[in-house]
Amino acid sequence: MLTEIMSSIFGRFFCVSTFGESHGQAMGCVIDGCPPGINISTELIAKDLQRRRPGQSRLTSNRKETDEFQILSGVFEGKTLGTPISILIPNSDARSKDYRPFKNVYRPSHADFTYDAKYGHRDWRGGGRASARETVARVAAGAIAKQVLKQLHQIQILAWVDSVGPFNAEIDPTTITHESIESSMVRCPSPDDSQKFIEHIELVRRKKDSTGGIIRGYCTGIPAGLGSPVFDKMEAELAKAMLSIPAAKGFEIGSGFSGTRRLGSEHNDQFVKDGSVIKTLSNHSGGIQGGISNGMPIDFRVAFKPVATIFKSQTTVDSSGNETNIAPKGRHDPCVVPRAVPIVEAGAALVLCDQLLAQNAIDWSH
Repeated sequence: MLTEIMSSIFGRFFCVSTFGESHGQAMGCVIDGCPPGINISTELIAKDLQRRRPGQSRLTSNRKETDEFQILSGVFEGKTLGTPISILIPNSDARSKDYRPFKNVYRPSHADFTYDAKYGHRDWRGGGRASARETVARVAAGAIAKQVLKQLHQIQILAWVDSVGPFNAEIDPTTITHESIESSMVRCPSPDDSQKFIEHIELVRRKKDSTGGIIRGYCTGIPAGLGSPVFDKMEAELAKAMLSIPAAKGFEIGSGFSGTRRLGSEHNDQFVKDGSVIKTLSNHSGGIQGGISNGMPIDFRVAFKPVATIFKSQTTVDSSGNETNIAPKGRHDPCVVPRAVPIVEAGAALVLCDQLLAQNAIDWSH
């Protein structure tokens, strides 16, 4: 009998496998295909992990994970060996007892019911593999991918909070820096919009509720020609990376859904030659045409739903179908988007690194 297993592998040339459960002993990842000779800064890995970790502000969960990590293989004397890189991140502040009352209860909009339906047995401690805690391994792998991209092709990836609840920011992406993003508690580089976001998150938290938002990603230094046509289009790979993030519910690139309200004459990106470089006057395509990068910045957005765990009483059923009420306790974010910014960056880095290595592996001379 063929037994289907849970897919935890992403990429073909820069291949990442993640492991671990939210309240298990540790999280981690194994990276296969990383080129040799890449200088690896553990400080840069630590910084990205700290940006994702809980307990970093009054707006986030107060779970106190230090997210200290250990590189077990693949890096020697500060450089990659070309062999598999394995990274281990212990769980140090799990409180499984907070979840015991819901061991046999299906929490609204969580993966409890669907995991039971698929596997017949699940780790109920903090959601197990369905928990956003899994993304710590992606961020660690993404931090390695960022360093590969920087050293091979000066590719830079930025992401920031573009909206929270009903409030939207108006931001020129060409003016954004990592420092301007990180100067905000909610990782929005516009001070005025940032304050609106903070006030809204604090309001829904006082009401024991949650809110969603949108993260914008902006990648520069991308060479033309990355990606593939038809099924493996660059935007399709990005969508897979983003929509596999817990709580992500939407993805758009370039003009996205708003492009449907334009005429073709308004929406087309016209090509021009700027010195020795061919580029487009606008970027409604978001840097990708025909599934292949055109050299313009890759510009996308990811929508995140309101956090499923809220501290209000809700009606649900248990695993036997009996109706019951739940009023969760514990440590949860009222809005996931500020902490999801480094996760979005990591997802983009994994895709771009995979696509860059795929292109470099092709010998077009024959």
